[in-house]
Amino acid sequence: MNHRIRVFGAVAVTVGIFLAVQIGALALIEPFYESDLQAVDDPQNPTNSILYFGIILVATAFMLAAFKYDLQLLIRATIVAVSVMLAWFVFDELLPQAMTVGSTNLLAALAALGVGAALMLYPEWYVIDLSGIVMGAGAAALFGISFGLLPALLLLAVLAVYDAISVYGTEHMLDLAEGVMDLKIPVILIVPTSLSYSYLELGDETPVSDDEAESVETAESTEATEGSDEAPPEASDEGPDEAVDPLERDALYIGLGDAVIPTILVVSAAFFLDAGHLEVPGLLVNLPAIGAIVGTTAGLLILMYMVLKGRPHAGLPLLNGGAIGGYLIGAVASGVSVLTALGF
Repeated sequence: MNHRIRVFGAVAVTVGIFLAVQIGALALIEPFYESDLQAVDDPQNPTNSILYFGIILVATAFMLAAFKYDLQLLIRATIVAVSVMLAWFVFDELLPQAMTVGSTNLLAALAALGVGAALMLYPEWYVIDLSGIVMGAGAAALFGISFGLLPALLLLAVLAVYDAISVYGTEHMLDLAEGVMDLKIPVILIVPTSLSYSYLELGDETPVSDDEAESVETAESTEATEGSDEAPPEASDEGPDEAVDPLERDALYIGLGDAVIPTILVVSAAFFLDAGHLEVPGLLVNLPAIGAIVGTTAGLLILMYMVLKGRPHAGLPLLNGGAIGGYLIGAVASGVSVLTALGF
């Protein structure tokens, strides 16, 4: 029972991390827009979603090929470099211009390099989680202000279908999940259920206990680019009559992209839809964005319930579906027509 309570506490922390990414992204909307960080010239162009999806496919193929040819260090270096870049964008807006070199905010640059150094030298679970929150908020804000309502909705729908196919059909995301787990990079979020848990001790050179191996193999969802996948549960050595309780795990794992992708719609709703705005200090937020947050949280709780029963599941169908449903409810409640909410 005590372990069960710790697992449920870890689920609550996972929800908290998702909310931190979403609130952080909302806080970055206006600073990023004022700094002209929109990634495309025409945010309302629906082909942006197709282009972005194509980039995801290419990145996924690249990572699978890199794992096949033992180029894991290249993947790790690339992800850490992206982490530094996104951290730089975020810190440049949040940290004061107390020290500058030319137009460069020295404090922001040092903080971003500190993130990269921490990930390279000591990628413990809390280092990865904190880096993931910064990265997730920054990425969601960047893409959210770059994708209008229709492109954002198309992106979430396409990625939900792709995630389901890649987990339940081709299962190539499961292969990606297995490879990513050993790299210790912020493409996953890790929430321990035990104070003694150490992500560093799950490396190839350190023996892994049976409980830790079961924890890793039943990972909730691992994200390598912007999609979502689940590592399959491993059968117990004890046989079917003595199978391991799905709640007996040392940590919960969920892909960073599972937090980022639905948050793109949260940001897009707050930025592009002029309806139901709420006065919240430091945040640009409206009722449709709140609806998307509530819907994402509902999808996350359902996902956690399903995977804690011992079966792997794709995350984005539930998370993106919840975000879209919550967004539409919030938009209609704000007096917006369904067609307007869909971006037409």
